[in-house]
Amino acid sequence: MTTRDPRVPGLARLAALIADETRAACLLALLDGRAWTAGELARHAGVAASTLSEHLSRLVAGGVLAEERQGRHRYVRLADARVAQLVEDLAAQVAPGEAVRPRTLREASAGSAMARGRTCYDHLAGRLGIAVTDALTERGLLRQDTGFALTDAGVEWFGRVGIALDRSGRRPLARGCLDWTERRPHLAGVAGAALCRHALEAGWCVRVGSERAVVVTAAGEREFFAVLGVSVEGVR
Repeated sequence: MTTRDPRVPGLARLAALIADETRAACLLALLDGRAWTAGELARHAGVAASTLSEHLSRLVAGGVLAEERQGRHRYVRLADARVAQLVEDLAAQVAPGEAVRPRTLREASAGSAMARGRTCYDHLAGRLGIAVTDALTERGLLRQDTGFALTDAGVEWFGRVGIALDRSGRRPLARGCLDWTERRPHLAGVAGAALCRHALEAGWCVRVGSERAVVVTAAGEREFFAVLGVSVEGVR
């Protein structure tokens, strides 16, 4: 008699939660790492607020989203970094030919901005993320040959630049995350999140629009070159 894997029911429930275009649109939007109101997500997904509320309730109940309430506003965000990794990894598996062509100039511009630089939950992605990852690797601060790992020199570099690495949790210090526009891995994990947070707080990058796109500032261009010797002119 064959014993069924006890993970089967949970996997089936998770797959069912994601297998809906409205819920998928919400999950991709929430990859910006911020909390969104139900109304904002409803407008983003193009559905009525009542319809969106039902979808959000299912995602919260399934442990995919975390919910916070402030007054009469309902905010939701991705439950944790593991959920973000799952969503990004699944999105990266969509073949380029399956992507929907932009219908308007605005959509084309937004897509171009996302490809240049964006946040992937809490780390940098797009051409900016790849440029930074390559620079870290070329300088011996990051290894990719046996999976992503910071070298001793890399850990020292983060400290020297003034970027604190929180190593108290179970999250890996460095992890490769497949970039869905570049089709190559960029830096994620504790180090990727810390670098992204520092870049935003120090004004090296700024968010643009309501999507996940970020642009490098003039100050950021100077700093990225100063600390990594990398030119990010192409993603400014």
